[in-house]
Amino acid sequence: MTAATTTGFDRAAAVTRSMLGWGVVAGPFYLVFGLILALTRPGFDLGRDALSLLLLGDAGWLQALNLVLAGLMTVVAAVGLWRTPGWSRTAAVLVGAYGLGLVLSAFAAPDRPGSGTATVGGILHLAFGGIGFVALGVAAIVASGWFRRRRSRSGAAWSLVAGILVIVAFVAGGALSAGPAGVALLWVAVVAGWAWLAFTCVAAYRAVPHPVLANRQPVTT
Repeated sequence: MTAATTTGFDRAAAVTRSMLGWGVVAGPFYLVFGLILALTRPGFDLGRDALSLLLLGDAGWLQALNLVLAGLMTVVAAVGLWRTPGWSRTAAVLVGAYGLGLVLSAFAAPDRPGSGTATVGGILHLAFGGIGFVALGVAAIVASGWFRRRRSRSGAAWSLVAGILVIVAFVAGGALSAGPAGVALLWVAVVAGWAWLAFTCVAAYRAVPHPVLANRQPVTT
C-alpha cells in the first residue's frame, strides 16, 4: 500500500495544490510591488513610463527582485499545472517559459527612452519579455481546450480571449511604447496575463483531488 492509502492523506495532491497557489499570488505581488516602486520613484510617470524602466538607476535592484520573485512563483505554478490531471503539458511548459522570461529580464536593463542607442542589455530585455508574453498568450489559447473538456464554456472563452489579448496588446504596446497609448497597451497585456494565470490556477486547484482521501470527490474530466 502507498503512503497515501495508509495515512489517508495524498501528499502529491497537497504539493500540487500548494504549487498552484503561487500562480494566484504572483500577479498581485508583482503589480503591488511594482506600483509601490513607481509611486515612490522621483520623476516616474505611470502614464508615460513602463514598469520595466524601474530597472534603471540605483534602485533598479528592487524591480529586479520583483521580477525574479514573481518569475519564480510563476515557474512553481507551471510545475503545479504540469501535475494537474488532464492539463496540457505544452501549456504548462509555456507558462514556465513566461516565468523564466521574467527572471532573465531582471538581469538585462532596458534602454533609456530617447537614448537613440540600442544596447545588448536592452535587446535582451525586449527578447526575454517578448518571448515570455507570447508564450503566456499561447499557453492561454492552448489551455482553452482544457476548459472545454471540463465543460466550462466561460473558462474556455476567457482563456481564449485572454491569450489573444495578451499577445496583441503586448505587440502593439511594444510598437507604440514611446507614447502613452503604448504604455497603456502594455498594462493591458500585463494585467490580462496575470488575471488569466490566477483564474486558471484556481480552476486547476479545484481539479486536483482533495489531499484528504475521506473528503475526496470524483474528478470531472
